[in-house]
Amino acid sequence: MPKFDHLRPSGLHHNPAYSHVVTASGARTIYISGQVSVDEEGRIVGEGEIAAQTTQVMQNLGHALKAAGATYANIVKITTFVVGYKPELRPIIGKARSVFFEGMEPPASTLVGVSALAAPEWLIEIEAIAVAD
Repeated sequence: MPKFDHLRPSGLHHNPAYSHVVTASGARTIYISGQVSVDEEGRIVGEGEIAAQTTQVMQNLGHALKAAGATYANIVKITTFVVGYKPELRPIIGKARSVFFEGMEPPASTLVGVSALAAPEWLIEIEAIAVAD
């Protein structure tokens, strides 16, 4: 079983939506490419809707994790890229994402506003690093 320590360094504000530092030990590190809001056939899901796209992206991460023999609980770091990011998007994204980390410590996380992703209809892309046995 991998071991994770979610550290709360003194001098840093505690935010319940993410962990500032996660240390991990386990047998395998899993790197998941940025996932976007497309279904199994490559069709856009939630066009123009950041909450719906975030949910689909997180579901796609789940499929990738399962293929590697892992779950959301194995994620130690995510990086989120959001097209045209504005502060009012953060609670929408956070609410959609938090469902997948319910009942567990959230991973370390970075959110980056970008001008565009690889396809114009994609509003969000999330990549992940996980550690599993």
